[in-house]
Amino acid sequence: MSTILPPPSKKQKKALQSYNTPETAPGSQTHEVTNITVSFKSSETGESLGGTLRVPSNINQKQLEKLINQLNNSADDPVPYEFAVVIDEKDQSVVDIRDNLYDSVIKPGTKTTEDHLKIIYTPQSVFKVKPITRSSFAIAGHGATILTAKFSPISSSRMVTGSGDSTAKIWDCDTQTPFKTLSGHSNWVLTAEYSPDGQYIATGSMDNNINIWNANTGELLGTLSGHSKWITSISWKPLHLLKAGEPLMLVSASKDSTLKVWNVEARTCTYSLSGHKSSVSCVKWGGYDTIYSTSHDKTIMMWNPNNGTLIKTLKSHAHWINHLSLSTDYLLRKGPYTYNEPENRKVAKLPINEKITIAKKIFQSANPGDKNERMVTASDDFTMYLWSPFSQNKPLGRMHGHQKLVNHVAFSPNGKYIVSASFDNSVKLWDGKDGKFLATFRGHVGPVYQVCWSSDNRLLVSGSKDTTLKVWDVRTRKLAVDLPGHKDEVYAVDWSTDGRRVVSGGKDKMVRIWTH
Repeated sequence: MSTILPPPSKKQKKALQSYNTPETAPGSQTHEVTNITVSFKSSETGESLGGTLRVPSNINQKQLEKLINQLNNSADDPVPYEFAVVIDEKDQSVVDIRDNLYDSVIKPGTKTTEDHLKIIYTPQSVFKVKPITRSSFAIAGHGATILTAKFSPISSSRMVTGSGDSTAKIWDCDTQTPFKTLSGHSNWVLTAEYSPDGQYIATGSMDNNINIWNANTGELLGTLSGHSKWITSISWKPLHLLKAGEPLMLVSASKDSTLKVWNVEARTCTYSLSGHKSSVSCVKWGGYDTIYSTSHDKTIMMWNPNNGTLIKTLKSHAHWINHLSLSTDYLLRKGPYTYNEPENRKVAKLPINEKITIAKKIFQSANPGDKNERMVTASDDFTMYLWSPFSQNKPLGRMHGHQKLVNHVAFSPNGKYIVSASFDNSVKLWDGKDGKFLATFRGHVGPVYQVCWSSDNRLLVSGSKDTTLKVWDVRTRKLAVDLPGHKDEVYAVDWSTDGRRVVSGGKDKMVRIWTH
């Protein structure tokens, strides 16, 4: 006797209305399309969703994703999912649905159209960052303009700021107090960067030096001296590139037109990279062991950090290049860490070699195959260029539309989008694959200095001369939250990797922490 299924509920009918006729279901058409009995189970909670349903045998991954979002009442704010069919209940073996259900499990003979298929669904965005809505506290501590602010990759409980008062400060965001004042520079601190393992901080100053600090104690460990003009940018060697026993390395860029590669432990300069003819504005140590630098001489240069040689020079911009971003920036920043703070604290206590191993796995899983690192550069010529620097010397696309100089650019954590900030008071969104224009975010009434992504790629925060921060929703292309509070220009913003907090600082000398 065959099993008779109960009639679908109203919710099931609504969710299935796009798929209940085999003739209209796209997908593989190399077989006779029939309806298959399925049920869905969450990999996170183990709970079933939607009961027992009948779906076309050629239903594909996008259709399954849409169905789950409708059943979860999240169709207006869809979550991306991965799917797998349970093959054996005892050993919990599964087969991933790569394209459509038929080609993944029916055609290979793993299951038949007569079977009841149990489908496990897993969200690709493991968590959602909530929009920040309020200033949880404002702290006065610096005696001059705040020029840079960065969260630790380990936790949103710690961050560092650099100021025109010649100091940097480590802040305890849980107690809302300065943890340590880093005194050692004799001029403005222009840049501050946590090492990818979160144990050190490097600060670059107008006194031409880079100071290395213990991030846990605030102790000055050493000074890297050698540049003849101020430090404009710093980038640490990505953790996954380090070999066992190899010291931490960083590269610095300077107004003196040079870059220097440093052995942080020995406090020595390994290579001095000379080639630019004007001030070097930005430097990044990429995920495939290449250093990228941009300059006011209108060029981008690629360097081999292992022998100090110039690999190639890229030219297209007609004016100063102000900033660059890599599609791997987010991965390189967080190294072995994730959005999970308790887990991060455990990882932070591991030996450096174990952290390197974890960082390698994370990087390789996110970047399979050949060197696919993309780069975007922003210029005073009002344009940006998108590059695939390992595959070709010409840009993939010219991104134009801003009416004034472009000050800052940033790839989204997943590399799908690019955001740009301009002195024309706007923020623009672009496709990270081809540079195609997607949207303009308007709302600021002054130049936009900096932008930053939330870890789940859904939200943006921007800081402006108009004294406000604004949070933008990437899906709706609209302003999500307006955040007044600063009394003067906002120069620095950063969003913690766990999504809990945003830090901002600027001309009013106040550090503000924003939460949801």
